[in-house]
Amino acid sequence: MADRRAPAGRNDWVTQGGQWEYRVLTIPRTTSTGDARRLLTDEAEYGRWELARTRLYAGGERRVWLRRKIIRVRSTLVSAAG
Repeated sequence: MADRRAPAGRNDWVTQGGQWEYRVLTIPRTTSTGDARRLLTDEAEYGRWELARTRLYAGGERRVWLRRKIIRVRSTLVSAAG
């Protein structure tokens, strides 16, 4: 049976609660390559998304999966016991 553990560098991130948030965009075949590039560049620059996967379908439609890290903030405040 194959060993399915995450690589050593990733284990720390996973144990600290790291997860990905995904967003799927469907780009119609009528959209030019330049317009699609601008759309994805804006998403990456302003929304902090990165390209995870791209599919090109027979009709010319493109489906793009974007992802970004979900950063969980843990409170550093100690509750006062009274």
